[in-house]
Amino acid sequence: MIVVGLSSGTSVDGIDVAAADLTLDGGEVVLRTLGHTEVAFDPGLRAAVLDALPPAPTTLESVTRIDTGLGRAFADAARTGVELAGGRADLVASHGQTLFHWVEDGRVRGTLQLGQPAWIAEATGLPVVSDLRARDVAAGGQGAPLACVLDVLLLRGRTAPGTAAAALNLGGIANVTVVPADGDPVAFDTGPANALLDAAVRAATGEHADTGGVRATRGVVDEAALTRLLTEPYYAAPAPKSTGKELFDAHHVARVLGAGHPLLDRLDDLLATLVELTAVTVADALAPYAPGEVLLSGGGARNPALVAALGRRLPVPPVGVGAAGLPPDGKEALLFALLGMLTWHGVPATLPSCTGARRATPAGRITPGDGPLRLPEPAPPPSRLRVV
Repeated sequence: MIVVGLSSGTSVDGIDVAAADLTLDGGEVVLRTLGHTEVAFDPGLRAAVLDALPPAPTTLESVTRIDTGLGRAFADAARTGVELAGGRADLVASHGQTLFHWVEDGRVRGTLQLGQPAWIAEATGLPVVSDLRARDVAAGGQGAPLACVLDVLLLRGRTAPGTAAAALNLGGIANVTVVPADGDPVAFDTGPANALLDAAVRAATGEHADTGGVRATRGVVDEAALTRLLTEPYYAAPAPKSTGKELFDAHHVARVLGAGHPLLDRLDDLLATLVELTAVTVADALAPYAPGEVLLSGGGARNPALVAALGRRLPVPPVGVGAAGLPPDGKEALLFALLGMLTWHGVPATLPSCTGARRATPAGRITPGDGPLRLPEPAPPPSRLRVV
């Protein structure tokens, strides 16, 4: 079936769109990418989303306006996805935009993704799978990282026997998936990737990001500040675990270092230090598994300073996920296309060993399109992914 996948991460830097032809063939998913692109957010909508994120106060009026604005934006992106598929698709899978991930004492109590799917169904006439995290949370899981479903299928068999393989995604938050040499796969958020970097640049310059890692490259790591930042308890918490901008918000660094810390006034050095923070926390998270390969994806993969820091810290240099046949800029949207297809076929689309849920569950809820819903017979869970 042809599925359009839509994704917007915690960086709120655009909507990733991908169209894929996906087939369940016994124990294998066969994936053929039909096209992928990024649709930019309207600046006013992006500002509204960022201004509503914790710890900022907001109102139900603002939430409603954002939900509708995002729904319309994702509907436009879905139409683009159908065009990428040659004008025909069977399903849209939309992650929406995370506004809040409610974590207390290491347990996820709820999660909120906005982007009303009715707008997508009305714009395309297609059924829509959305709200992909909530069922895993209801089953006692973290609702994250959902990337583990694609990663595990992709990583199996990629390294020598007895050697672990890992996937690392650098969005606003960094997350890893590990298929160990023995035992069940694991996945969890390691901490911030772009979230703190982007917040620092936005506060100091009004720009969205340190494009090309230019400022971080010319900055100098403040080792004493880095040591203090590493005292954040989240890093030492056991997996499964997940986090977001509720913890690593625009004020996180000032809370840890103190509002008057001199590093806060030296933007280049601050960015260099935050790059090293991500590299250290990712490397520490992967150290117990000693992976023989690390597949890299996400917006942070376009930051040379961050990639270089990871290369110094990890046991093996990370390689782009393109080495496994997936387009680096399309991976997240392809993930949600995969999850939508699995849900459509009645296949559980979560991994309890990765999210901590009591059991594997379907991902998402279905909004009907113009025609009646005709779901296929349930299929067995796949064990591998073949990219063609």
